[in-house]
Amino acid sequence: MTRYIALLRGVNVGGKHIVKMADLKAAFEGHGFGNVTTYINSGNVLFDSGAWDVTALQNICEKIIAESFGLDIPVCVISAGELAESLKRAPEWWNKGPDARHDVFFVIPPAAASEIVAHVGEAKEEYEKADYYGRVIFWSAPVATFSRTRWSKISKDKAMVRAVTARNANTALKLSALANGKGMASENNHGKMGVSGMHISF
Repeated sequence: MTRYIALLRGVNVGGKHIVKMADLKAAFEGHGFGNVTTYINSGNVLFDSGAWDVTALQNICEKIIAESFGLDIPVCVISAGELAESLKRAPEWWNKGPDARHDVFFVIPPAAASEIVAHVGEAKEEYEKADYYGRVIFWSAPVATFSRTRWSKISKDKAMVRAVTARNANTALKLSALANGKGMASENNHGKMGVSGMHISF
């Protein structure tokens, strides 16, 4: 069995696409996935499954959401191993500095990270930094000049609706730790956050 993380895009944001994590957990268990847990309220599900192509698992998860909640929600599925390896390759500047936002954009197949980067355009060096490894894009920007960055606008880019879903650095790191057996997951586990740890999810 392989440990996976399903990242739902845009749930429980602004009062839209409301999904209770307990119901989400039950839906995944009902489909036969094992050891299902959730983490915080932004649509993060950890589960065990036999070896699958992640795109096939993505399609299964999206079908579960549609049938259980009546929502057409893009889902990124990434294995615990792939996420851990990507985080090991994070650029040295990522998740450094208390007065900055440090986020991860998870690429949803069939999109590729190189395509996303090309679409957004070159990061504005004076305001932000961006780099990627595999299907994980790392991004950092000072909070004071956040609105001037290119990547801050990606959540409102219609072309990106089914291409990426975002989590902050704290959430990405916590999910990786939980997926690799370090800690206990719960939809009520919010943790402590500074400026750079503000929960982000879209």
